[in-house]
Amino acid sequence: MEYEIIKDGKFDYVEVGKGETLMLLHGLFGALSNFSDLIEKFRHTHKVVIPMLPLFDLDILHTSVTGLAKYVHQFMEHKGYDHVHMLGNSLGGHVALIYVLKHPEKVKSLTLTGSSGLFENAMGDSYPKRGDYEYIKNKTALTFYDPAMATPELVDEVFEITKNRIKVIKIIALAKSAIRNNLGDELNQIQQPTLLIWGKNDTVTPPFVGEEFKKLIPNSELHFIDKCGHAPMMEVPHEFNNILEKFLQSLPK
Repeated sequence: MEYEIIKDGKFDYVEVGKGETLMLLHGLFGALSNFSDLIEKFRHTHKVVIPMLPLFDLDILHTSVTGLAKYVHQFMEHKGYDHVHMLGNSLGGHVALIYVLKHPEKVKSLTLTGSSGLFENAMGDSYPKRGDYEYIKNKTALTFYDPAMATPELVDEVFEITKNRIKVIKIIALAKSAIRNNLGDELNQIQQPTLLIWGKNDTVTPPFVGEEFKKLIPNSELHFIDKCGHAPMMEVPHEFNNILEKFLQSLPK
């Protein structure tokens, strides 16, 4: 499904459907296709909004998880969104956590899936290797339980990004900022109902990370999905959407 990307000043975003706002925050290599099943399901009950995070457009000083959270705040203010249901995958989860800690009044509920913020097997200094297609292919496949999820289209997309030297520098800057910005001491401040959906076979943010989030965020519930890696909304969309739907329906209107 193709979605129109709306351009409004410095903001690029997708907005479909009507109802309470469900905002989706993507990760380092997150494309709209990552959320396609989720969008199709929830556009009938919610206003689904996806800001395109400026992973490669911020100056190097602001290329960080806090820089991205500031951008989300500017976007929310610009659009007048309020009391949103915020959902983040991987780095997007980390951005959502920083945002909700700074602007709790703006967020009605929080959903994290494979989120950084406590621990992740980061791509680190050796990643990504420029120009090595097989390496990128294997690294992309590790995101999933089923390596076949790393389609040629997806691998090509990641490979194109890693061919650009400036983009590689910014990916490493973001990955390092995620490692430095550990939120363990602050998570007990989050009062919003929080849903944690984790792949049992996630090797990037392993299951113990989901368990630690559950322990540290007061009003949280944790669901594991078997035979699933770091991006449950892509790999097992039906199960992911069912868990999310039940959670959203359980919240007070």
